[in-house]
Amino acid sequence: MSDTKKPRKGSMAYWPRKRAKKSYPRIRGWSNKDFDKTILLGFAGYKAGMTHIMGIDNKKTSPTTGEEICVPVTVIECPPIKIFCLRFYKKNAYGLFAANDFFFKPSRDLIRKISIPKKLPDIKELDKINPDDYADITILAYTQPRLAGIGKKKPEIFELKLSGSNKDKLDFIKAHADKEISVEEVFKEAQFVDAHAITKGKGTQGPVRRFGIGLKSHKSEKGRRQPGSRGPWKAQQHIMYRTAYSGQMGYHQRMQLGLQIIRIGAKPEEINPKDGFPHYGKVKTSYVLVKGSVPGSKKRMIILTQPLRFFKKEGSLPTITRISLQSKQGR
Repeated sequence: MSDTKKPRKGSMAYWPRKRAKKSYPRIRGWSNKDFDKTILLGFAGYKAGMTHIMGIDNKKTSPTTGEEICVPVTVIECPPIKIFCLRFYKKNAYGLFAANDFFFKPSRDLIRKISIPKKLPDIKELDKINPDDYADITILAYTQPRLAGIGKKKPEIFELKLSGSNKDKLDFIKAHADKEISVEEVFKEAQFVDAHAITKGKGTQGPVRRFGIGLKSHKSEKGRRQPGSRGPWKAQQHIMYRTAYSGQMGYHQRMQLGLQIIRIGAKPEEINPKDGFPHYGKVKTSYVLVKGSVPGSKKRMIILTQPLRFFKKEGSLPTITRISLQSKQGR
């Protein structure tokens, strides 16, 4: 028997550890909360970097109540999105399936990147559709990175769900078919959101870094940074997938729950350092400050969604006294 230490808690929480198919996530679960009006259940933005704010702590149960505290925040630039396609779902014995798509006129950048039908239907044809014939209605939206400081042209297309009944969803889509949707219409300050992203890719890594196993003693054989046991060798006649071996680390789809929105702003000069954010540049459009860190690298698309977990009340926000504008280039 080897004296290899056990992997750290949670090392098997995510499996398989393979590369994501795309650089931006696909949402697999949506909030079922009842909203007062029909809204999008998510919004997309680009991760610019991190900074910190100074503010007065307003939380009554906090030991620093009334004192000035430092709060780390992630800056996510959120240029307005537009609706590209309306998707109708029907239900059969195997679950929901996409029955029909209704395309809208996309932007010039999107036409160059994807193939769409040459003849697009008139928006008036939506009046002939009976929403009760379908199990669900969603939209395909696309970003406008040209407006942001990200320095790229190709938009990303992603699917979003809406709250309310099918009739309310159809009315919402008709009203916003040719309009831009801003982040202020979807989220508000102090609320909690979930962040979906693709983590930083670290390539092929060994089991010590990938799973957190301990180093073997100096008297062990055949590698000090290898697992001491390959697991049971009965019946299956191969190494079990649970054995800690080297492989892909990073570039996985992950979801971070319960992040609080500190501020939603439309004045980039309030947060832009003089020399911009490292590996990103300067924010040019609306932005969201999220408390804490968010998965993913700079310039990567982050999808913020309404929270899956239920929060009885929104948390109190610190009264912001100053937002750090110092250079981040030395980090």
